[in-house]
Amino acid sequence: MSKNYKISPKPLLSFSYLNVPLALLLLSCELGLANDKAPSNNLLPSTTYTEQRDNCSNFEPTKEPLFGDLHVHTKYSFDSYLSGQRNDPNIAYQYAKGEPIILPGANNQQTVVAKIQRPLDFTAVTDHAEFLGQISVCTQNSRSLAYWWPHCVMTRASNLWVQLLSASWWTNLGGQQAGPTERSFACTLGDCDKGQLSFWKDIQTQAERHYDRTSNCNFTTFVGYEYTDAPEQKNMHRNVIFRNANVTKLPISVYESGRGNFPALWSQLREQCIESGLGCDVMSIPHNPNLSAGLMFRDPLNDTELENRIFFEPLVEITQHKGSSECRFDRLRGLGVGTEDELCDFEQVVADNLHMLGTVNGKIRSKKGEAVAIENFGRRNMLRNVLKDGLAIEQKPGTNPFVMGFIGSTDTHSATPGGAEKNNYVGHLSRRDSEYRNVQDHFFANPGGHTVVWAEENSRDSIFNALRRKETYATSGTRPIVRFFGGAEIDQNLCHSPTMIQDAYRKGVPMGGEISLSDGQPRFFVSAQKDSGTEGSPGNDLQRIQMIKGWVDDSGNTHEKVYDIAGDPNNGASVSHQSCATQGIGYTQLCTVWKDPHFDIQENAFYYARVIENPSCRWSTLQCQAGGVNPFDKSCPTQAAAATQLSIDQGASGDVYGKCCINAAAEPFYSPTIQERAWTSPIWTQAARTIISAENSL
Repeated sequence: MSKNYKISPKPLLSFSYLNVPLALLLLSCELGLANDKAPSNNLLPSTTYTEQRDNCSNFEPTKEPLFGDLHVHTKYSFDSYLSGQRNDPNIAYQYAKGEPIILPGANNQQTVVAKIQRPLDFTAVTDHAEFLGQISVCTQNSRSLAYWWPHCVMTRASNLWVQLLSASWWTNLGGQQAGPTERSFACTLGDCDKGQLSFWKDIQTQAERHYDRTSNCNFTTFVGYEYTDAPEQKNMHRNVIFRNANVTKLPISVYESGRGNFPALWSQLREQCIESGLGCDVMSIPHNPNLSAGLMFRDPLNDTELENRIFFEPLVEITQHKGSSECRFDRLRGLGVGTEDELCDFEQVVADNLHMLGTVNGKIRSKKGEAVAIENFGRRNMLRNVLKDGLAIEQKPGTNPFVMGFIGSTDTHSATPGGAEKNNYVGHLSRRDSEYRNVQDHFFANPGGHTVVWAEENSRDSIFNALRRKETYATSGTRPIVRFFGGAEIDQNLCHSPTMIQDAYRKGVPMGGEISLSDGQPRFFVSAQKDSGTEGSPGNDLQRIQMIKGWVDDSGNTHEKVYDIAGDPNNGASVSHQSCATQGIGYTQLCTVWKDPHFDIQENAFYYARVIENPSCRWSTLQCQAGGVNPFDKSCPTQAAAATQLSIDQGASGDVYGKCCINAAAEPFYSPTIQERAWTSPIWTQAARTIISAENSL
C-alpha cells in the first residue's frame, strides 16, 4: 500500500517578487503548464502584502521552512521578573538572533551565559497582558510610592520563598485562584495605565527594531502578548499575534474580558482590530491545553462563538516546556485518554493544571499539582481528542469548531526564544529552574519546541498567511524538515519525481488543507529529512513516519488509528548508557506515498503525519550525568547523594539530584531516553461540508 524511498533534496526555485509574473511564467513553463490548465491556488504565491518593506531577495514559490517561537516572556511578565530575570524584549530578540545573554543562576545572581546554537527565523514576544502596568510601577521608578508597596518589594526580592509568595499574590490579582480579578493597590499609589502603555509601546518598538525590513529578510518579529485566563489555575491562556504594526491601542486582557470568558477576547479583538478599518489583523493561539482541566475546548455556546473560534484560532500549541498535548497514554496501566497509542507517553506531566509548577527544593508544594488519574484527566486536554470531537460535532449535523493546525513553542520565561536545545538547556523559568534547580524542581518539564511554517519568504505577511492557512508543523525541539500533502490526483510515484513539490502543490493540498472526497480516495505524500544539526552537535537519524487518522462513524462515535508508513520501528537504535552517544543508524531522509487501507468515502476524517527520531537521551539525563549522576547506573542513588551533598556545600538546599534516579519502570510517562518528533498540521477529508472560512466569517 505504501512505498518508502530515500530522497535527495532538490534546490527550490528562487525568485524575487520584484517580478512575480515573470517568476510564475517561468515556473509554469517548467511544469509544462503554459499551454495547459493553470496550476492550483496552492502553487500561486499566497502572500498578501499589508506593509511597506523592501522586497525579499529570496522568494520561494514552493515555500521554505522557517523556524520560530511564538511564546516568549521577558521581564515585563510578572512571573519572569519575580524570578530574577531582567532581560527585556530587546534582549530576547538578540538571543533569538544568536547573541549571548545573561540570566540569573539558582542563587539569583546574574551569572548564567545563554546562547542559542542556531538562530531563529522569526519570534514574537508574548508578555502577560494582565500585569504590564502593574509590573511597570513596581519595578521602574524608585521615587514612586507604588515602587515601595509591599507586594512590589516582594516582587523585587532575592529570597526564593518571598518571590514565590509574590507570585501567589499576582495570580490572585489576575483571577487565577478562587476570586475575581482586581488591580493591585500599587495602582492607587502609581499610574498603572501609563505604565501599561509604556511597556506596550516598547514591545512594539523592539519588534520594529529587530524586524529585518531589508531585502535580506533575515529575521521577522511579530507584535504580540499573552491573554492569561486561568480560573483556579486551569489554563485557558492564548497568545495573541498581530499580522503587522497595526495593533490595538492596548492589549485585551482578562481585566477587559472577565474571568473565565475567553470568547470575549475574540469579540473585542474583532471590534478593536479586525473591524477597526486600520489594517489590523490578528489571531489567538491556545497553548498547553494539557493543563486546562478539560476547559480549553468547550462546545461553542452560540454561532458567534463558533465563527470567532474558527476565525481567530486556526492553530494550537501542541507542545511546550510544560508538556505535550497531542495525546496521553499511561504505560504502567496500559490505558490512555481516548487512545491506545503507546507513543502518547511522550513528555507528559502528571497534573492537569498550572499547580504542576509548585515544586520547591524537590517537593511538590500544592496538592492540586499532584498526579491526576487517567480516568479523571480531561478528554479535551489532548488535541487528538479535540479534533475527533470536532468531527463528531459536525456529524450531528453542525459545523466543526476545531479545525486547527499545530505549532510548538518554548513558553520561555527566561527571554530565551527557541531555547529548545536539550544539550544547551538553561531552563525556562529563570532562577526557578536555573542550574541545579532544573532537575530538582522541574524534572518533568522539558525544553519545549518550535513553530515551523512553510512560507514563500521571511516576512510578516508571508509567515502570517502560512499560520492562517495552517501550513505549519511543530517539533519537540529538533529541526527536521517535513512535507505533507494529500489529494486524489497525487501520483503514487511522486517520491521519484524531480519536481515532486511542485507536483504536490498542483495535484493536492498541503498540511492544514481540506480534501473533498467527491474526487475519490486521496493519497498522502509525506517526506522528511533529518535535522542537519550543528558542527558540534549532529542531528539525530529518523526512525519512522507515522500517519495518525481520526474519524467518526455513522453512529457519531469517534475512532483513531496509527499507521507506520515509512522507516523501521525495530531498527535497534539506542543510546550509550555511559556517554549518551546515539548507537545504531536510522534514515537521513524518508519519503512515501500512502493510501488509507481502511478508507470509507462516507466518513469525515483527519490525517496528520508524526515523524519519529531514533532514541536519544532526555535533557534531564544529560544534566544529571553532567553533575556526576547517571540515571542508567545501578549506583545512581549513591552518586546522587554525593552530588547533592556537594551542591549543598556550595549553597544549594533540598534534594538536588534525587530525581535523577527515578525508576522509569515504575513511572507512567518518564524515561531517561526519548524519541524527539514532529507533528504536521492535519489534512481533513470531507464527504460534504459547509465551510466557514477565515474570509467569509468577517
